[in-house]
Amino acid sequence: MAEQFEYAVVGLGALGSATAWQLARRGHQVLGLERFALGHERGASHDSSRILRHSYHTPDYVRLTFEAYDDWTTLEAETGQQFVTVTGGVDLFPTDAAIPPADYTSSLDAVGVPYEVLDRAGVAERWPQFQLPDGTLALFQERTAIVPAARGTAAMAARARAHGAVLRDESPVTSVRDLGAAGIEIEAGGVTYRVRRLVVTADAWTNDVVGHLGLHVPLTVTQEQVTYFRPAAPADFAPERFPVWIWMDDPSFYGFPAYGEATVKAAQDCGGPEVTGDQRSFDPDPARQRLLADFMARTFPASGPVDRSKTCLYTLTPDRDFVLSPVPGHESVIVGMGAAHGFKFAPTFGRLLADLATTGKASTPVDLSAFRLDRPALTDPDYQASWLV
Repeated sequence: MAEQFEYAVVGLGALGSATAWQLARRGHQVLGLERFALGHERGASHDSSRILRHSYHTPDYVRLTFEAYDDWTTLEAETGQQFVTVTGGVDLFPTDAAIPPADYTSSLDAVGVPYEVLDRAGVAERWPQFQLPDGTLALFQERTAIVPAARGTAAMAARARAHGAVLRDESPVTSVRDLGAAGIEIEAGGVTYRVRRLVVTADAWTNDVVGHLGLHVPLTVTQEQVTYFRPAAPADFAPERFPVWIWMDDPSFYGFPAYGEATVKAAQDCGGPEVTGDQRSFDPDPARQRLLADFMARTFPASGPVDRSKTCLYTLTPDRDFVLSPVPGHESVIVGMGAAHGFKFAPTFGRLLADLATTGKASTPVDLSAFRLDRPALTDPDYQASWLV
């Protein structure tokens, strides 16, 4: 006999844990299935910190960030924990930057988000830790913040359980069958389940799940790494004295203040080799570590030597846009993907995916049509991937 639930969520990283929480808090019977142990470090929801910001390259993304801030506030209210640490943030555009600053200024202007434009001298006056090249333009947005990765994911999973969700780890999906009006049948971890709707938030393992329905999403999985640097004076890099920053060029880098420990974290965006979820190394690449360390030594001379590096996975759509969509021809199956910049929106993903699963319509004024599975970037085999945003 199959175990019966109303909804199942496959993949219990940040997006899946948020979806299980949002469905369960509405009173539904929810099953969460995780391929590995809960809280594992094989994917993209572990480690310490992620960026939360209004600054984005399209007006719709900027609009959606307001919902992200609100949904993190909802999680804070429900748990009694603080998750959002406001630091302010600077987007740094060198001369002839590969990422156009006009995309950001026009998007912020369209939504009415205030920001400051600073030159090299203005940045150095406010934050002497920076040593920028001549001609660098900086956009400062005061509400940019840090949210915790592993702790935030664990909190959403805990709230899902508190509302009655059943979360089962070490349960890889081996079969998915669409039974039409009879629902979705799933086999996972040797157990058969029957549900009304299925939400897939499996990131690098997405095609392992939806492939049972004949769908293949053109995804690229890369192995990325973050590096922690140990400054001699960590107080100079405290969140109240040093902002989140992003270097908007190719290669693109980003980094954080000293958050939770006396180190500063930095990384390259989309710089790693192509891998799969199951075929990858967990060892940092010394050459990529040196590339980042050289940038940090030039740009933040007091950031100090390398303390340690660790790896994670990026799962990238060709256009770097999200997926929030039913599977065409199998509308009882919903897919959510953050395209390696979705953690800041995790509680929002959970709410919107829960909406799509329960009512078929997401409760947001933002147009989500760009995130459908049948868009050209995911259906045109000649679409040229572009990940710099």
